[in-house]
Parts: sequence; C-alpha cells; structure tokens
Amino acid sequence: MKVYIEVISKEIIKPSSPTPDHLRHYQFSFLDQLSPPVYNSLVLFYEFNGETQPRIPEISSHLKTSLSEVITLFYPLAGRVKENKFIDCNDDGIPYLEAQVKNCKLADVLKNPIPEELNKFVPFELDDTANEYALGIQLNIFECGGFAIGQCVSHKLADGSSYFMFSKTWAAIARGVSGDHSHAEINRPEFISANLFPPKDLNGYIDPSVASITKNKVTKRFVFDASNIEVLRLKYGGNAGLETDEKCPSRVEALSAFIWSRFVAVTKDTREAEKLYMVIHAVNLRPRFDPPLPEHSFGNLYRVARTISTNPSFLIDSTTSGEEYCNGLTRQVREEISKIDKDYLKRLQQGDEHLSFIRRNTDRFMKGEIVTFSFSSLCRLPIYDSDFGWGRPTWVGSPARTFKNLVHFLDTKEGDGIEAYICLEKEVMAKFETDSEFLAYVKPNDVC
Repeated sequence: MKVYIEVISKEIIKPSSPTPDHLRHYQFSFLDQLSPPVYNSLVLFYEFNGETQPRIPEISSHLKTSLSEVITLFYPLAGRVKENKFIDCNDDGIPYLEAQVKNCKLADVLKNPIPEELNKFVPFELDDTANEYALGIQLNIFECGGFAIGQCVSHKLADGSSYFMFSKTWAAIARGVSGDHSHAEINRPEFISANLFPPKDLNGYIDPSVASITKNKVTKRFVFDASNIEVLRLKYGGNAGLETDEKCPSRVEALSAFIWSRFVAVTKDTREAEKLYMVIHAVNLRPRFDPPLPEHSFGNLYRVARTISTNPSFLIDSTTSGEEYCNGLTRQVREEISKIDKDYLKRLQQGDEHLSFIRRNTDRFMKGEIVTFSFSSLCRLPIYDSDFGWGRPTWVGSPARTFKNLVHFLDTKEGDGIEAYICLEKEVMAKFETDSEFLAYVKPNDVC
C-alpha cells in the first residue's frame, strides 16, 4: 500500500561539545574518494507491547539529546561534505525531521513492507549527489503509538561497518550506557582511513557507478528462510563435487550464485556476447590487514572482488547443470576474494595501479560494454542491536536501492534467514519476479 507521510518539524542537531580546531579538516582517503556519492540508509521500526508506552515527545527529546552526544564522537558526521576532498567539521549539525504517518498503522507496514515506500521514512533522496549533509535522521510517528527511525549516512565517508558502529553507539548512549563514553559498548571511532590510503588527485576521474543510477529501475524484497538457504548450500557444495578440503558455500555465497544464475537465465535473450559480464562482491578490508584493524576503524575500508562471468554453459549445453555452474561460480568468487590479501593491500595503499585499472575500464562501463551485477551483505552485523531504551527493533528494513543490478542482503530478525533487496531495470524485474525456479526458494507471501 502507498504510505502518506507528512513532515511536521525540522531542526538542526549540533554536537554537545565543540570539535577541537585541529580536527576541523577531515581528509577523505583514496577509498572515500572512490566511494559512490549516495547515502547508506535503513529504517528501524519499533512497537510497544507493554501496558505503559512512552510519549512521543519524550522519545524525540531522548533521541535528540543522545544524537547530540554521539555526533560529538563521530564529529565528521556533523560537518559538511566539500566536493570529493574533505569534510569541513564545522559543527553545523545534522537535520532531524519529525514526520506523521497519516494513512496506516505500523502493523500494516510490517505486513507488506514495500521498499519504494520505505524511502519516505528517510530524510534524504539517497542519490542526491549535491547534498552536503553527511548524516540525517527522521523520526516517523504512527498513530498507533509505534515509531520508525530513518537514518541516512553518506557513503562518501562511511561503509556499512562504519554505519553500524555509529548506529550501535548512538543506541548505547541513548540507553544511558556510561555518559563519559568509557563503557565497553562505547568504542571511540578511529579515523585512520586517510593515513592508510592517502588521497589522490582525481582530476578528470568519472565515477562509473553514476551510470547505474537510473530512474528505470525497481527494488523488490525477497525473503529466503533457513531451510531453503541450506538446500542451496548443499546443492552448490556437498552435492556438487567439492574437494574434501573445501568448505561448503556460505549462506551469502550460495544465494549470490543462485540469484545471479536466475538473472542470466531470464535475460538470456538480451545478453550480448561481445559484452563483459562482471559479478562484484564488497569485501571488508579490516580483518585482512596484518595485524587486523580494529572493528571501530571508521571510513570506507572496503574494496570489491570482481569475478568475470563467462556465458553460463547450462543455458546452452544440456550436459551442464545449473548446480555445476553455480558451484564453479562460488569457487571463482572465493578465489577473487582470497586475492584481497596483505600484498593486495600494499598495492592498494600506493593507489596508482588500482586507479589505472578503473580509468582503463570506466569508458567501457559508461558505454555499456561492461555489465556489472553487485552484491553487498550486512548479514552478521548487529542491525537488531539498536535498542535506544525501548527494546530492540521489531523490524529493520531497507529503502529502495540506488543502483540497478544490485543485491543487498540483510539478516531476518531471527538471524537464520536472509532478506534480499534486489534492484533491477523494470523490464528485467518483470521477468525475474515471475521466474518459477527463483520463486521456488522464496518464502511464500514475502515478495514485496
């Protein structure tokens, strides 16, 4: 159903303490510079089951006070993005919106959560490349008493891990965990990204991801329960001829291979042999350093593993099964991810080789000669740990994604299933969402 939301107030929340003069200039790292100019965003829904319910003004006041404290720790978020170079940490603060959900109850949204409608619960357009705000918050109030917190964090200075570090810390402060920020749950962020990956002169650089921002796209949410994910893991692992020392594919590896195989199956009539098809997985760099970086290292500390996908033989050769193809793909993906090691990181820190690769392929990408299909996963991250003092979220959802040919994985609240937010061109989605082989593994009544 369509959701109608009316913004009833807007104010700027500033840090509770001023940022010291020597921290006023937050330099982007090389990896920040390469990150897309969009927002990472989630919506956290809360409902009350007890007899006593806090009043909305109390909730809002509590959120604003704790928000003022947390952006003192995460001081770049209270500044302004300046071109693709740095954050002016001027303590100008962040937008905090309050909005009234006019035509539905929280239960209605939870019953049928449509990603396109969730964009109304966040303060920014996710692809607003001209927006200088690094962070925005929107409190959405339901007439039934429940509420939802929409969060937007600029991808120019934070990857998924950094985003969750901020959200988890904000929730801990809101719960009253150690006001002096010395508690174990309050890890001060380490802003070391620019030291590890010094910025580069990117004059003339064109961000190839911009070509994937198109209006002719749609995001749909598909839920896979634990039993069906396990079936896929066994099909592509234990029953697909793995060597004895090879691990069975992970949940994300198995789902990635399955979704990609169904994508190429439904688009086989439009695939062009002369084009290069590339499967992309985001990889967290923190544990790949020697020694590993602290988990609370803030910034865009990720890179992507690129797997060149050959024309799937199961589409043209009856002797090759889809299972065998997907098994081969999971092996390829693992091999590419394993190449992101300490030697890769040394080359990446120099930057020149990586930038040369991007510049060589940007022209082909912009012309459509390279077709990418990207996967990002927030599974196993603590998305349901954001307890601001009123309990854990009832549900955490993602607004519609910014780029076409993108799959975004989130854990279900139970933690054993996976929600897949899949963004495709509208004509492709029309085929994809009716593919019987794909739907056989999707949880019934959970396609939105």
